[in-house]
Amino acid sequence: MAVGVSEEPVAQEAVFREVEREVAVMFRRGRARSAEMSRLVHPQLEGMAYSLLAHLHDSGQVRVTEVGAHFGVGKATISRQIKTLEELGLVAREPDPQDGRAWLVSVTADGERRYLRAHEARLASFRELLGSWEPADLAQFARLLARFNDSAQRLYRTPELAAEAEGDERA
Repeated sequence: MAVGVSEEPVAQEAVFREVEREVAVMFRRGRARSAEMSRLVHPQLEGMAYSLLAHLHDSGQVRVTEVGAHFGVGKATISRQIKTLEELGLVAREPDPQDGRAWLVSVTADGERRYLRAHEARLASFRELLGSWEPADLAQFARLLARFNDSAQRLYRTPELAAEAEGDERA
C-alpha cells in the first residue's frame, strides 16, 4: 500500500462483506422460519403468508395494491397470495366504497385467531433465542435492525410499485 493511503476503505470493505454474509444467513433462516410460521397458521400455506397476515393484522382493512407495494410485489402476485388466504377463510375482500374498482382486504376472525397463535409461537422462539442477551444489547440490536430496515425501504422501494400503490387500485 502506498505511503499516506488510508487503510480505512479496505477495512470498511471487509465489514461490508461480513455484513452481507450475516444478512444473507439471517434472510435464509428468516425465509425458512416464515414458511414454518405460515404452515403453523394453516398447513396449506407456505412462503410469505405469515408475513402477509401479520401486515393485515397490523394495518386493518387495506387496499390490495397497498399490500403489494408494502411487500414490493406487483398486483398479480399479491392478488394470488390473497386469493389463497381468502379461499382458506383467513382473509376477506370487499369492494372499496370510495373506489368501486378497488378491493379492501382484512383478516377474518379465524385468520386472526390462527395468526395470533402463530405469532405467540414466534415470540416464544425469539425469547428463547435472545433471552440470554443483556437488555442493553437487545435494545441496541432492535434499534440497529430498525435503522437497517428503514434504509432498505428507502433504497429498494421501486418507482413502479410506488406508482401502482398510488394509482390503479383494482386487484
